[in-house]
Amino acid sequence: MGSQEVLGQAARLASSGLLLQVLFRVITFFLNAFILRFLSKEIVGIVNVRLTLLYSTITFLAREAFRRACLSGSAQRDWSQTLNLLWLTVPLGVFWSLFLGWVWLQLLEVPNPDVVPHYGTGVVLFGLSAVVELLGEPFWVLAQAHIFVRLKVIAESLSVILRSVLTAFLVLWLPHWGLCIFSLAQLFYTSVLVLSYVVYFTKLLSSPESTKQHILPVSRITDLLPNFTRSRDFVNWKEAKLTWSFFKQSFLKQILTEGERYVMTFLNVLNFGDQGVYDIVNNLGSLVARLIFQPIEESFYVFFAKVLEREKDATLQRQEDFAVAAAVLESLLKLALLAGLTITVFGFAYSQLALDIYGGAMLSSGSGPVLLRTYCLYVLLLAINGVTECFTFAAMSKKEVDRYNFTMLALSFSFLALSYLLTRWCGSVGFILANCFNMGIRITQSLCFIYHYYQGSPHRPLAGLYLSPVLLGAFVLSGVITGVSEVFLCCDQGWPARLAHITVGAFSLGLTIGTAFVTESKLIHFLRTQFGVSKLADKMT
Repeated sequence: MGSQEVLGQAARLASSGLLLQVLFRVITFFLNAFILRFLSKEIVGIVNVRLTLLYSTITFLAREAFRRACLSGSAQRDWSQTLNLLWLTVPLGVFWSLFLGWVWLQLLEVPNPDVVPHYGTGVVLFGLSAVVELLGEPFWVLAQAHIFVRLKVIAESLSVILRSVLTAFLVLWLPHWGLCIFSLAQLFYTSVLVLSYVVYFTKLLSSPESTKQHILPVSRITDLLPNFTRSRDFVNWKEAKLTWSFFKQSFLKQILTEGERYVMTFLNVLNFGDQGVYDIVNNLGSLVARLIFQPIEESFYVFFAKVLEREKDATLQRQEDFAVAAAVLESLLKLALLAGLTITVFGFAYSQLALDIYGGAMLSSGSGPVLLRTYCLYVLLLAINGVTECFTFAAMSKKEVDRYNFTMLALSFSFLALSYLLTRWCGSVGFILANCFNMGIRITQSLCFIYHYYQGSPHRPLAGLYLSPVLLGAFVLSGVITGVSEVFLCCDQGWPARLAHITVGAFSLGLTIGTAFVTESKLIHFLRTQFGVSKLADKMT
């Protein structure tokens, strides 16, 4: 498969992932706004911080390293060994579920049962849902490796919609169930997700077309189960060693990714109500970032991992693929920079209004607007880091991955310490400032790797981080105009003034986007050719 074909598939996957994330976030957005009217912020804090942290920790530690290792390298592999390796995520998930469940029940502060009922049941069901989701890991990796876009869109969309409907129904009719509402909905979500993948592959492998065209490296659904034979090793030891390297890295990355939740959970720097407000603001602040950046990062990691050979020096890479990877990286960096700057500039002037519309005075008063404005700056760093690490982790050799782990280890400890100190000093804003520091260091590490990787070649992908003076001036002008508009029109002047403030923002945004279209013709060409609507429509039909 050529690099251009892989690029087209990755772009279609990212486009579909973008639509999928839009659906997820819109549903979650309205669901959270609905829930805030019926449940206390303490319950929201327990679910969105503590129980979600338990679930994400189990799944991340059990599968992240396996995903990265098994999606790397050539498609010419012994898939039975790869699938055997992926099934090891299930016993690993059971171990982490039992161990972390005990920690959550015995070592952490237990909330008042009168305020937050059924905490123990919530811990058990969230741990069980993590294990259930890991049962579908071999199916997920096989689908991702063969870029089954429609499967991912349908499976995850169906699961999220059904979970949201169940949650809303239980919140409306049985609010006294407390945490059981979210726990049952989470278990239902993972069950539907795994079942969707199993049903799809069962039907696909039983069809005559699949057998004739050799779409998959397996011919029966039972081939996806663990396969013990004496003629070869149970797993590919090269993949297993790479998995171990990524596991050490993923453990540290999880601390960095969810660091503020670990500090809140284990050090009790915020009460459960404040944790709920922080998490709501955090989710709202990351809404647009995750809509755009997460599907791009996931999809183009697959692209870079397929196009570049991990253990080969840059000079030994296939030069056509090497050049394509550089061009794609440059365009992705430019896209991330522009999207991040847009969110940062306009987020400062519209944070209070967004919080007031979303959650009322509970969010728009107090520390909420300051939290969201600070988060807008963090989004800019988050955008750049997603792209740089996407390339770096796909291109690093095993030795370089191991060396990078030591840097991540030092960064993990400094991040946790800084989070604790800054939170003691300036409250929940300290978490976001610590995250900004963390992202800045990680971006620096990745930029150094990319610079040295392409140093001996004529390609300069880091040029994507440069903006023309005209476009930079448009961002500055938009920031000044919307800032002045907020002072005079928002947010205590009534809805006519608010609508005027929104109109000013729309005009400024149009001016900025128009300037980008004129000055960034190279990026516009990339977006039109790789993320075109026609390409996505062809793939989805």
